[in-house]
Amino acid sequence: MRREQVEALNGAVRTIAIRHRALAGELFSRLGLHPGQEVVLFDLYASGPRTQGQLAVAAGCEPSTITVSARKLEAAGLITRRPSPTDARATIVELSDAGRELVPELQAAYDELAERSVAGLTSVPVDELVAVLTAFAQSLQASDRAPLRS
Repeated sequence: MRREQVEALNGAVRTIAIRHRALAGELFSRLGLHPGQEVVLFDLYASGPRTQGQLAVAAGCEPSTITVSARKLEAAGLITRRPSPTDARATIVELSDAGRELVPELQAAYDELAERSVAGLTSVPVDELVAVLTAFAQSLQASDRAPLRS
């Protein structure tokens, strides 16, 4: 890659990540949530009770990150946690009634996040952008598994 491409790519990805997270923070804070917590709530809503380990895999983060997030969501009354009846090392997490009731509002905020993220986009159709970003995400996931060059 040419130097100007390197700078443009890395700069754009950084800006996208920072601005998208800031916008998510603004929208989710109205619901008492922080960015990243939506992943846990959506996963529990779609899949039902899960172990914290399963949530970490689904969210693509470290188990310790899920533990902290689960503590905060439990303190907010949005999830419940209990020991696994089959594995003393595991904790089962599930949505509380309040968590289930919040999901439609969270989905609306998530929809707004997507709409506002592309509101100023005029040169690329959204379907094309989604396809390129999906391929880009897959490329990053594949690079996570590739050996580093020395």
